[in-house]
Amino acid sequence: MEDQLKVAILQSDLVWENAEENRINFTNQLIGLNDTVDLIVLPEMFSTGFSMNAEELYETMEGDTINWMQKMAGQKHAAIIGSLIIKDEDKFYNRLFFVHPNGKIETYDKRHTFSLAGEHEVYEKGTSRLVVDYKGWKICPLVCYDLRFPAWSRNTEDFDVLIYVANWPEARIKAWDILLQARAIENMCYSVGVNRVGEDGNGYNYVGHSAVYDMLGKRLDELQSDEVSLATVVLDQNILHETRNKLNFLADRDVFEVLQNHEHNQN
Repeated sequence: MEDQLKVAILQSDLVWENAEENRINFTNQLIGLNDTVDLIVLPEMFSTGFSMNAEELYETMEGDTINWMQKMAGQKHAAIIGSLIIKDEDKFYNRLFFVHPNGKIETYDKRHTFSLAGEHEVYEKGTSRLVVDYKGWKICPLVCYDLRFPAWSRNTEDFDVLIYVANWPEARIKAWDILLQARAIENMCYSVGVNRVGEDGNGYNYVGHSAVYDMLGKRLDELQSDEVSLATVVLDQNILHETRNKLNFLADRDVFEVLQNHEHNQN
């Protein structure tokens, strides 16, 4: 168990629908990461951008980008997080990968597919959350639109860190800023959000605003809002637990169950 977790955030532009070029770009960024870190966080669909062209862009669970993630995790001796377009049993998923330094893979399928962009018509939605045990830390990784749904993000397992990987457009960036901070405060945990910058192939602009907040909503990073940027932030588990024990807000949380479908009894 490690009391501190050093997290590297890669706020990057993405080459539209070009996995090879994106892997090259991220390799160069990671080569330039001189700090020893525990965890590296990449944006949502970091190999393609947020594309609905799944039939042309999908990879499999043995694909080149997953192999690249395993290779880089081993070289950097750090876990790597990011989501990809995956085809699994003839269905497409916006699938997040948590790749451990030893190559072990844990996955989470995005629960809330973004209907405004038609994501729900292309990708299957996930049905369960993932909480990763890593170096004595409990980490709950989620994807972009999940940020808008506090019940799905609710800290029922006493996890230490929420992580959101995203392609969140400039038009609604204020919501990203507020909700990311709110998720930290209401769950009394660290909240890490990594968003892309640049313009995608559909003409949507992204301005980053990647950030890290502590359990009281204090911002911990010094990332530039709208630029390609790399930052490292140290999370401290002792401070987290001391604050929780002192204030004890989680002891008063409501207990409820999140339904896994939209069917309700009509009485």
